[in-house]
Amino acid sequence: MQIGNADIKWLGHSGFLIKNSSTIYIDPYNIKDGLEKADFILITHNHYDHCSVADIEKIIKEGTRIILTPDCQSKITRFNTPIKMEIIEPGIELTFGEVRILAVPAYNIDKSFHPKDEQGIGYVIKFNGTVVYHAGDTDFIPEMQKLTGYQQPGKEFIALLPIGGRFTMTVEEAVEAAKMIKPSLVIPMHYGSIVGTDDDAKEFVKLCREEKINAEVLEKA
Repeated sequence: MQIGNADIKWLGHSGFLIKNSSTIYIDPYNIKDGLEKADFILITHNHYDHCSVADIEKIIKEGTRIILTPDCQSKITRFNTPIKMEIIEPGIELTFGEVRILAVPAYNIDKSFHPKDEQGIGYVIKFNGTVVYHAGDTDFIPEMQKLTGYQQPGKEFIALLPIGGRFTMTVEEAVEAAKMIKPSLVIPMHYGSIVGTDDDAKEFVKLCREEKINAEVLEKA
C-alpha cells in the first residue's frame, strides 16, 4: 500500500516492510524467501516472534543496520555477512540521513508478558513528511498521548497497532488507542499466527470506521 512517501507491506504477525529511499523491516517473522535486502532492520524486543535470527538472516546484506534493544544483542551476534548493530532504548532517537528512528515505550499494564522494566519498545520512523508508528507488543499505555502531535496537515501519520489480545491490546483497546493518537491511517497487526484472527482485524477496522478513523487491513505480502 502506497501511503504518502511510503510503500508499506504487512509480512504477517508484527512484521512490516516499509520502503521509501531506504528499505526498512520491522520484526520480520516467518517471512517468505526472496524478499529484497534490508538497509535497516528494527527489532522491538527479544521474543522469538519478533527477534527471529532465521528471518533476519534472509534479508541482511553487507552493511545492513540492525537496530535492537539490549536484550536482543546476544542473539544477533553471528552472521557471516558483515552488518552494523545499533542498541536503542526508549527515548533514544537515531538519525540516518533523511530517516529518523525514535524508540518509544511498549509494555503491558495488566499482564506479565512484557514488563515495563524490560524496556521493550515501539518505533516512530520519520521521513519526507511521513511518520510511521509501530507500537510493538504493548497495551494502551499513557505514553501514547505523546504521539498525538504527529498528525499534521499535509503529512501522513500511519499507526501499526497490535490487536490480538492476550499478549497485547485487544481489538477494543486498540480502537481506544487509535482514537487518542488520531493517525491518518491505522493498520492492525499481531494477529493471524500466534494469537488473534482475521476476523479480529476486520472487527477492528469496522469499529475504527464507526469512530471516523481511517483503517485498513493489509493482505499478507
